[in-house]
Amino acid sequence: MPLPPRVSDFSGFDLLLSVARLGSLGRAAAEHGISQPAASVRMRQLERQLGVPLIDRSPRGSTLTRAGALVAGWAQAVADAAVELDASVTALRRERACRLRVAASMTVAEYLLPAWLTALRCGGSGVTVALSAVNSAETAQAVLTGAVDIGFVESPAVPHGLRVANVGRDTLTVVVAPSHRWARRRGVAPAELAATALVSREPGSGTRSFFEQALRDQAGLERVPPLAEFSSTTAIKAAVAAGAGPAVLSSLAVAAELSAGTLRPVTISGLDLNRALLAVWLAGRRLDGPAADLHAIATRSARRAPRPRTTVDGVTSRKKKTLSTTAPVGS
Repeated sequence: MPLPPRVSDFSGFDLLLSVARLGSLGRAAAEHGISQPAASVRMRQLERQLGVPLIDRSPRGSTLTRAGALVAGWAQAVADAAVELDASVTALRRERACRLRVAASMTVAEYLLPAWLTALRCGGSGVTVALSAVNSAETAQAVLTGAVDIGFVESPAVPHGLRVANVGRDTLTVVVAPSHRWARRRGVAPAELAATALVSREPGSGTRSFFEQALRDQAGLERVPPLAEFSSTTAIKAAVAAGAGPAVLSSLAVAAELSAGTLRPVTISGLDLNRALLAVWLAGRRLDGPAADLHAIATRSARRAPRPRTTVDGVTSRKKKTLSTTAPVGS
């Protein structure tokens, strides 16, 4: 509801309260940082606005009229409420500055964010972090609705309304159990991979979205329906190790299993499975506070990380570019 015109600007009432407390228009003007002539103009404007005389001026100072005293009493209640409102907003800002809400896709949440959050805490921020580990689609939605301050995704498509920045790269790896027939082969063609039912992440997963788009864009292939769908990377690795079938997972997620030999990597000839990891936040909003600090930590970590190796048609090379400039997506 719009404020009534006569009270929409409180500066005159605030000056009137100072005159009542100090007994002088000149001292009230000095308290408000304005000249005495400017204070006189402001008081005359207020009197015209209200239609009643508020101040009696004399060589001995300024006193409030009966109407002025009544108006000052009513204005004091508003001034007290304004002070309380300002104190509440200040407390809210302090609370927000000490609290960071983050959503991240499973790969980032499980294998990268712990180190980033440790660096954030070691920086002396004292921030309390609330982390939601969900898939990339759910992360993007949480940022769009304002449920979180910043998100990290792996999917190649980002909804309209989000701003993105590349914070690193990752490589997807096809893995199988040591007993699987692919474990003894030098490589598998994309067509055979697309025609094989895989143990897969659920729809909305960045890993799944990137893999399916890579098949379409690079090989013109659509994959067959999954053998099984899990929302947990740990469950997928367990199913693959038990012999259920192949899976496509982040190299970060399977590094320990590949080192231990419980899973085996499969080379896919002619398919580039390197992908970007993205920070996302609301378009038109500048990152600040702990969210900006976390974004900076993620970016620095990506610069220090070894560049991913990619194998396409048996040729191994290093990606030359790991970071891109911040740009709006989906517009």
